[in-house]
Amino acid sequence: MTMRVIVDKELCIGAGQCVVTAPDVFDQDDDGIVELLTDSPAEGDRDAVKEAEHVCPARVISVED
Repeated sequence: MTMRVIVDKELCIGAGQCVVTAPDVFDQDDDGIVELLTDSPAEGDRDAVKEAEHVCPARVISVED
């Protein structure tokens, strides 16, 4: 099953928890705002992406399965 990741960059506070948790899927720009590297990560990244969604303090990450 393919998952789809959505981020709301307008609400990102640049905490970077997503990058620490799933570095193959998330990065940060020069201002620390989330950059989505892929909106359909590999199956092996599923748990990390779900954890990133959970730990994001601004709740800007959404995952659709």
